[in-house]
Amino acid sequence: MRLFQTLGATKTAEHLKSPERAVYARRRGIEKKLGRTLTAPSFHAPEHEGRIHRTVKDGVILIGSDAHYWPGIISTAHRAFVRACKEFKPRIVVMNGDVLDGASISRHPPIGWESRPSLIQEIETCQERLEEIRRASEGADHIWPLGNHDGRFSQRLAMQAPEYARVNGTKLRDHFPEWEPCWSVWLNESVVVKHRGRGGIHAPHNNTVNAGLSIVTGHLHSLKVTPWTDYTGSRWGVDTGTLAQVYGPQFNSYMEDGFRSWRSGFAVLTFHEGELLWPELVHVRDEERGIVEFRGKIWHV
Repeated sequence: MRLFQTLGATKTAEHLKSPERAVYARRRGIEKKLGRTLTAPSFHAPEHEGRIHRTVKDGVILIGSDAHYWPGIISTAHRAFVRACKEFKPRIVVMNGDVLDGASISRHPPIGWESRPSLIQEIETCQERLEEIRRASEGADHIWPLGNHDGRFSQRLAMQAPEYARVNGTKLRDHFPEWEPCWSVWLNESVVVKHRGRGGIHAPHNNTVNAGLSIVTGHLHSLKVTPWTDYTGSRWGVDTGTLAQVYGPQFNSYMEDGFRSWRSGFAVLTFHEGELLWPELVHVRDEERGIVEFRGKIWHV
């Protein structure tokens, strides 16, 4: 208790030479036994820290985003992401925002008599899907930059029931202790991963031109890589698409079943001697048949 409350989870794990998730598991056990919450020293800081820094000399990083996980649906892109975790043994796995859809707590009213899953159904579905990813990528760091849909969880409580602030369970991170929350991930100080940046069809281009670094974003569901070269060399703007079905039930009502230039898939970043190689994309070719393409090969998932 003393270590957790003075050092926080990460430093407690280092001090005890124990996995961080074991520290969180022990914390939950103590909280259940005592009937009260153990808070880390950063508890009074904003819910999501600004930046997480990681150094990767050689290795693979998998980045998926905009899963909008929905009860009863396991998308082809999600199954491919789990397979990639097993095959590529990534150093870091990033779920780059909008893991949760938050349909029932949206600021947008229901359209007609549409059926929306309850918040607890969504939370439990997200827990199941993220646990599949975590088990497939044992030993990797698991990081979750906040997305605008994820933000609905705390925003609703803050607006409707501010007296519940600081109560355990009122923050999204309380339900996913194995995933490290943040706003952005900085890789080797040359690549930034965050949920969103500029908007529009040229967002990846504008993001990397204006950031001055390679930048990986989600939010727009477009799945593409745009290079930019100047006197400093080459860098990339990457959109990681969506791990959801493009025409899934999450989107049908507010999109009014309209056409959309979205693509299901995710990004694979490979670092060699600290330098980012050309970013690669895994693309879903056929949702119903479970077919994806990567590096000129077909995966059946």
